[in-house]
Amino acid sequence: MNENGQYHKWIEWREDDQTHIGKCPDLITGMHGDDPVKLYGELCEVVEDVFRHFRAEGRELPKSSIRPMKEVV
Repeated sequence: MNENGQYHKWIEWREDDQTHIGKCPDLITGMHGDDPVKLYGELCEVVEDVFRHFRAEGRELPKSSIRPMKEVV
């Protein structure tokens, strides 16, 4: 699995805000947009930016802790 795939990402609809929210809680707090497919792509790009930032700083990435079904497998 590539580095990006190790971190759980998802898009959810927020009825209160009438928008889609993209989340990757291990790395970023979230982002929003109207198109869920486009938003997921943008979320993956932001995650890649986080990876580049950590590498440039010589820091290790935080351990992935949000993994649905992790305990089942």
